[in-house]
Amino acid sequence: MGDPTPTERAMTGRSWEDFCDTLKSAGRTILAEGSPDSPLDRAEGFRYLSRLTRAALENFLEHADPAAPMLHRPVHETAKIGADNPDNYYQTARISGEYEYRIVGTRGTIHYLDFATQSGGVASSGDSEQGGHLDASQLEIAPDGSFEIAVCRDERPGNWLRTTPDTESLIVRQTFADRTVEEPAKLRLERVGGDATPAPLTPEALDRGLASAAGLVVSCAALFSGWAQGFRDNHCNELPKFDDSISMGAGGDPNICYYHSYWALGPEEALVIEVTPPECDAWNFQLNNHWMESLDYRFHTIHVNQHTARYANDGSVRIVVAHRDPGLDNWIDTAGHAQGTMCFRWIRAAEHPQPHTRVVKLSELA
Repeated sequence: MGDPTPTERAMTGRSWEDFCDTLKSAGRTILAEGSPDSPLDRAEGFRYLSRLTRAALENFLEHADPAAPMLHRPVHETAKIGADNPDNYYQTARISGEYEYRIVGTRGTIHYLDFATQSGGVASSGDSEQGGHLDASQLEIAPDGSFEIAVCRDERPGNWLRTTPDTESLIVRQTFADRTVEEPAKLRLERVGGDATPAPLTPEALDRGLASAAGLVVSCAALFSGWAQGFRDNHCNELPKFDDSISMGAGGDPNICYYHSYWALGPEEALVIEVTPPECDAWNFQLNNHWMESLDYRFHTIHVNQHTARYANDGSVRIVVAHRDPGLDNWIDTAGHAQGTMCFRWIRAAEHPQPHTRVVKLSELA
């Protein structure tokens, strides 16, 4: 007898059993040697797996039909992956290089708007390839703020976002400078010449979706935990420039220069970061936990950007990461964490100055 078919697997419950077994195996990443073992880090690690599971099921089961694509938010305030940007409004959709799509939208007032098509592997295997890229500076936009983008393999006049035979997803990044007043772009994605109604769920689609979702949880957790341990072991409390090829393999934005690293501070210590921002569309710095989830920016000041920062007279910026407010500008709250990862970004910058870091005693700050 051969292996059971996807239909047989779904009908007998094997699809579900394998999904649960794979999720269980993901716990080994949280418990692995080298992973932090404080009660907070351990609890957040297992919550992280639950968040990955939720996001993966949305992507691979609920919104998995490229013939009837649906833009949705995979990463947000309670679902976080790979140093998610607190200034971003992320959207994604499952698409295929076999089809042609259009994006219809209005620009809104949000500071930065970016579209990309990707092959498989985003935020999981780390070997995704970008098929096409388009940002608002390249868009032809009508006086009323409306626009339309052709998403397909063959070049079109006007706004065109390229796909390839391997394209599996559309990624939209919208970046706020001031979240309190800016309006995101309003977007609608549709397949050209297709029915917007998803096909009924099949046993094959269930089997495939559960396997893909569980696989993402395992591989994504392992990928970013490995990154975090490498940052900690090689340049803790420093901010070296990140390898562009690695960031692009995980679905990064080619307009962004990333500085990923690790931080760890004692109760009376502070991390001071000093830099003079270059001419750029935007920049920000953020603090994450060990699992590369941004800390809870709903309730804590865990990041700073070009709009919220206080600058010195010479245009430089000093950022202070500390467990309690030192009474200085640009304080970043650790939100009860003793260590974690961190990220600095320059977005479409004329140059990429190196942020300088130093650990000091809180009593030394002035």
